[in-house]
Amino acid sequence: MLKLPVSLRLQELPTLWAAWQNTLRVEARQLHGSGGAGSAIGLQVSAADLQDFDSGVLTLLLSAARLCRQEGVQMQVCEVPLKLQELARVYGVAELLWPELLSPAGPAAPVNQLA
Repeated sequence: MLKLPVSLRLQELPTLWAAWQNTLRVEARQLHGSGGAGSAIGLQVSAADLQDFDSGVLTLLLSAARLCRQEGVQMQVCEVPLKLQELARVYGVAELLWPELLSPAGPAAPVNQLA
């Protein structure tokens, strides 16, 4: 499981993305190597430690999700702070990152979220 850092600002994004690209590819290959269940299991990213961030975190998560799809796995962000969920909603990308939190009847009660 990959973990987002405690602090992630736009200026730190290029360095972190450079490291994540390789790590995401390696983890995706490992998932495929474990019986081909990559898309069923998915690659998990924990946002539990994330406290200080700006919109750069959305760029990182969307880029990571795209790379995972290219590698044939699904990315799941778990333990998502409410502040990050709200930021994604304001930017109009919440449904791309957390489709399971949305339903026709309104937002579902998130299972893996942090207040």
